Amino acid sequence: MNTANDITPYLGTLLNFRHDLHANPELRYEENRTADKIAAYLQALGLPLHRGLGKTGVVATIYGKGRSKDNPGRSIGIRADMDALPVQETTGAAHASCVPGKMHACGHDGHTTMLLGAATLLAKNPNFDGTVHLIFQPAEEGGAGAKAMMDDGLFQLFPCDAVFALHNWPSLPQGQMAVRVGPIMASTLRFEIRVRGKGGHAAMPHKTLDPIPVACAIVGQLQTLVSRGVDPLDSAVLTIGKIEGGTVENIIPDECAIYGTVRTLSKSTQEYMVDGLKRIASHVAAAHLCEATYIHKPGYPNTTNTADEARFMGEVMAEMVGADNAFPDIAPAMTAEDFGFMLEEVPGAYGWIGNGPNGQPGVGLHNPGYDFNDDNIELGSHFWDTLARRWFEQKR
Repeated sequence: MNTANDITPYLGTLLNFRHDLHANPELRYEENRTADKIAAYLQALGLPLHRGLGKTGVVATIYGKGRSKDNPGRSIGIRADMDALPVQETTGAAHASCVPGKMHACGHDGHTTMLLGAATLLAKNPNFDGTVHLIFQPAEEGGAGAKAMMDDGLFQLFPCDAVFALHNWPSLPQGQMAVRVGPIMASTLRFEIRVRGKGGHAAMPHKTLDPIPVACAIVGQLQTLVSRGVDPLDSAVLTIGKIEGGTVENIIPDECAIYGTVRTLSKSTQEYMVDGLKRIASHVAAAHLCEATYIHKPGYPNTTNTADEARFMGEVMAEMVGADNAFPDIAPAMTAEDFGFMLEEVPGAYGWIGNGPNGQPGVGLHNPGYDFNDDNIELGSHFWDTLARRWFEQKR
């Protein structure tokens, strides 16, 4: 790896830090211990801190030589997420979660540690012409912590010319990295459709308006939204995860509820899907003399990388792992990321760092057997350090 700085003397400390976070996971907006540990590490580096954005968020700033709060020069933000998931860990690792029903099943403990490694290198050798804001974000897992920090004034307090983030990616072996121009992760929304009929005795269905077969008919018709309405070269996912209705076998209920999620790679496709959900639910219900109410539950926007920043990130990836292991036009994923909120306000890029062991794909995210690959602590620390320095070397 081509970098003037050496993370080796700090790897033991960083490894212990990561394992401590993993053993003590905290869910969204509960990351108080995690934030305290992060703040203590950054304070030991002598960095100015701001706490409390998005409830538990932490922001530290590193000024390059000759730069200050009053004269920051160009500035970038680098974001790491902090929260864990409500999953019971089964890894059997020595550093496995000590908290029943909670674990770092998405690697946010590793993301945080990589950024702390970069903070160490940048703080100890601030020979760059600009300002780096280190953003430790809560509640990525369904809590829109990025938006919460922004609502609390993140980019007003810490203006950024560009913002970057990495996520470990088990489909890629460790030692590979990837990015792309445009959408790299999908938007997401959740919805509920409540079908209302008229309940009664199961033995006398003709005196009722049974909402359960109507709900089933709606579910069947919703599948045509993707298969018949979305361009095959576009992407969309519609999944019904839950249908709920009734109490016992011999009572036809008044109401049945359908719960689902939609993932898309463009705003126009998402709008088409939402219009279709409303239309199909309403009309199918009306055909059976029932009523359907659509309840919209907004999620995350597309994570859409801006062209210059994505190409720049790809160049740094190639510098770090070699062109054969850096993929600048990786296919997007239908998973979602609240970093998309930041990219709606500030140019930037979101990339992937391979997490699979021994040159192979690894255990998937959100799996109880998942663990972050510790080899990425060194690579990720050097990557962020190099990316920041290269950014300020550019003529822009």
